[in-house]
Amino acid sequence: MTFDKGSLILLDYTARIKDNGEIFETTIEEDAKKSNLYDPTRTYEPRLISVGEGWVLKGLDEALTSTDVGQKLSIEISPDKGFGERDTNKVRMIPQRKLGEKANEIKVGDVVELDDRTGIIRYIGSGRVQIDYNHRLASRVLVYDVNVVKKIESNDDKIKYLLKRRLPLDDEKAKFEYNDDTVVIELSEDISLLDGLQIIKKAVTADIFKFIDGLNKITFQEVYLSQKAKDSSSPPPSSSTPANETAESSSTPANQTVTSNTSPRSDTSLRSETASKSENKTV
Repeated sequence: MTFDKGSLILLDYTARIKDNGEIFETTIEEDAKKSNLYDPTRTYEPRLISVGEGWVLKGLDEALTSTDVGQKLSIEISPDKGFGERDTNKVRMIPQRKLGEKANEIKVGDVVELDDRTGIIRYIGSGRVQIDYNHRLASRVLVYDVNVVKKIESNDDKIKYLLKRRLPLDDEKAKFEYNDDTVVIELSEDISLLDGLQIIKKAVTADIFKFIDGLNKITFQEVYLSQKAKDSSSPPPSSSTPANETAESSSTPANQTVTSNTSPRSDTSLRSETASKSENKTV
């Protein structure tokens, strides 16, 4: 049985450059340790993907529509379905001073952000620098070794993994209640202090409304514990929640709940990287 468009699956993969075998992304800790990608602060686990909806590179997305749970395969992706062909028009020469106060510290190979674009320094000389705005994997043939771990089918599992897609949550911290047409999501104090949390919550609610039919309301509860409660690791009382925020209205003040009459259906999920985006977020 193959997957329909919009199916939610968990995917393990390791992605390599075909001609030299360099690993540039992986969900598998063992493979990360074999490369220079290993990050001990990261949790290596299968990635949530909505099949056929652009959450990953086009070549990988197309191949996943013909896979099934438990299937392991190697997928070769050409540049036109990966990070694109290299474009010489995206290579610019600029005055070095334009890079700001730390212009003299820049080295060849450094990744810089300039004019809302990410580029790689290719040359420095005579007070000028060459910046390549092509993705570093442009024109490269890629190979993805993938394993379809699971299809997400229950609404509880969908909510849990959609939360973890946007927020740094482990299974113990992904706390929510789902009843009929309502979801109440509990955010711990450390999550409540994240930069850009309002934007993240808006994206989370769009995801959940998209994949869970019949929902009318999503409420976020921010929970703050006293030091005594933290020290004893006791669960917070329900009265410790000082703020309720409803997902449907970005202008809703704290302590006010708003119920929607219909569920938004627009797809606001994050898409996979393209050649113009940062290379640090590939796949």
